[in-house]
Amino acid sequence: MMAEAAYGGGGGEVEAAVQALNTIIQLHFEKTLEKKRAVDGQKKELWRLFQLFFLFLALVLGAQLGASPERLQCRHCWAPIGLLSLGHLIFYIAVAQTLRCLNGFKYQRRCHKLTLALATDRLKHLKMRYSSAAAGDHFLLLPTDYDIPYQEPPESYLAKFKRSWALHFAFLICTFGFMVSASVVLLCF
Repeated sequence: MMAEAAYGGGGGEVEAAVQALNTIIQLHFEKTLEKKRAVDGQKKELWRLFQLFFLFLALVLGAQLGASPERLQCRHCWAPIGLLSLGHLIFYIAVAQTLRCLNGFKYQRRCHKLTLALATDRLKHLKMRYSSAAAGDHFLLLPTDYDIPYQEPPESYLAKFKRSWALHFAFLICTFGFMVSASVVLLCF
């Protein structure tokens, strides 16, 4: 098996392996920071969407409260309810798109962090083995010492994204129910 094959390595091969591991560490560190910035940007976008949505809800509710009783009656409640339904639908689509991007960036960041941790651990072990073998002339450099596969989190990591979707959807349903019932109460009673 290729992973089990060992070959003698001099100082040059060890230095090349250390350099390769340092390059991998630097790359995944930069990617982790890049994904962190992307996550922060998506979170800001999500908060902006929530602010706009609550402003929209306040305007609809304020318009219903400020309207004269002759203009808006119970038979006209379909207009604000239809407007609220359309607003909730648009908001949910925008939040779903933002959450999809946010969760994708979080997942990619986690992959880079796991790969970074593995590369750092391999570099530490390589340096320890090389320094302990410094007294001898020969050092065995294994291909697995500098071959770092891209790491992915376990399936259980994805469960937190499903919880996030469920919480946002439950919030949206509760907000929709409250606004529809408030519209009906304001216009019909």
